Amino acid sequence: MSSGGASVRFPTSHFPLSTSALSYAIIAAIMTDRRPTSTAALAADHSLALVPARVWALRLAGAVGAAGLMAAAAHLRVPLPFTPVPVTLQTGVALLAGATLGPVTGVAAMAIYLAAGWAGLPVFTTGASLGLTAGYLLGFLPAAFLAGLLSRRGWLAMVAGMVLGDALILLLGAAGLCVLAGLSPVQALAAGAVPFLFGDALKLGAAAAVARLTVPAWRRLTRE
Repeated sequence: MSSGGASVRFPTSHFPLSTSALSYAIIAAIMTDRRPTSTAALAADHSLALVPARVWALRLAGAVGAAGLMAAAAHLRVPLPFTPVPVTLQTGVALLAGATLGPVTGVAAMAIYLAAGWAGLPVFTTGASLGLTAGYLLGFLPAAFLAGLLSRRGWLAMVAGMVLGDALILLLGAAGLCVLAGLSPVQALAAGAVPFLFGDALKLGAAAAVARLTVPAWRRLTRE
């Protein structure tokens, strides 16, 4: 800079890139850096687009599998001489299915099981007819929903949901005995609820223990 304030003009040969060329170089560098990121983002978006189909397939498989377990558990029964309702593993399976699969898929599993029985398949304890166990069978729907809903709020909440679900199964089962067998409410509770309290407590405990493994595994599979 001169004392008179005039600017000094540097020779352009000292700067091989002009201002325009430098701008283009910067833009090109930015675009080059962004290109892999954009490709990765597109790949991620494509992968995410495939997630719903995969998740729905897993949920359908889980619901059908749980329905199959319900059918198998219905035939592992022990008749009791003082009640028309046999002991089965279905309560534990229904609660475990609800807790593991969640409220929607758990209810869907119970609905598939009931629909199979109503369609004539021998999946109930009485074969293909509802019989005196109709109340218990219908109780599996809200029981699975409660277990599934509360399982997403922690293990203790899940256990509470299982207890409430089991209580609903027994109460609806006793109500069914009132309607179908003509029993009084006291008789229905004595024949359809009280005899199963101890066994249901064991099944509930086993279901809660298994759910500590199946719930997180299922949530990882379905990315819930």
